[in-house]
Amino acid sequence: LMGGRYGAYASAGFAKNLRQAMYYNIQTFSFTNIDKYSTAGLVTRMTTDVTNVQNSYMMILRMGMRAPASMICAMAAAFLINARIASIYLVAVILLALVLQFIIRKANKYFNIVFEKYDDLNASVQENVSAIRVVKAYVREEYETNKFAQASAKLYNMFVRAESIACNMPVMMFTVYSCILLISWVGAHMIVSDMLTTGNLMSLLAYCMNILMSLMMLSMVFVMISMSMASARRISEVINEDTTLKN
Repeated sequence: LMGGRYGAYASAGFAKNLRQAMYYNIQTFSFTNIDKYSTAGLVTRMTTDVTNVQNSYMMILRMGMRAPASMICAMAAAFLINARIASIYLVAVILLALVLQFIIRKANKYFNIVFEKYDDLNASVQENVSAIRVVKAYVREEYETNKFAQASAKLYNMFVRAESIACNMPVMMFTVYSCILLISWVGAHMIVSDMLTTGNLMSLLAYCMNILMSLMMLSMVFVMISMSMASARRISEVINEDTTLKN
């Protein structure tokens, strides 16, 4: 309860500080800086990008801190019971780490492009809202509607590609049930040969679920981090933009 409460306070405060830092630096921008990022791009960075970073930070505080500690404790207890069966967990963790690394690298490329498409979508909305009288006067409603639909379709396609690559849940479920089957098979043979007791096998299965649930939580955190890395870079560009020479 305390972790959830203070995690919400910390992530919301972090987002507030990011928006404040960006807003103060944007006030010093020259027209050259504005043209570089565009008004729609700056709005996206202060809203969508900050929200992505906020959610990622909250998940790190809530899950990213708790899951590794729970996994290490369960792994140590499993090795104390039987190192041979516990080595199955170790192999599963290494394989999952490699798969997650591959997913993050592939998905991060698409997320970098996705947020640029957000800028185009916001720019289309901004142009229509600020110049609605001109659009109606020249009967350009259909053209502007098609323009917005194209920008929305591009954003949709890029998100589908990015989210399709982030297939961490099927991989996690496959690993969970594979580990349960392997532990049951190896443990049954060891029980028959009096190398393991039934109670120890049940304990190992419980630790297996504990470890793999922790890994599942970590996989969700890493996918969220991969999404927010692109947003963090875009926020950093605005905060670190040097305006002294251009003004």
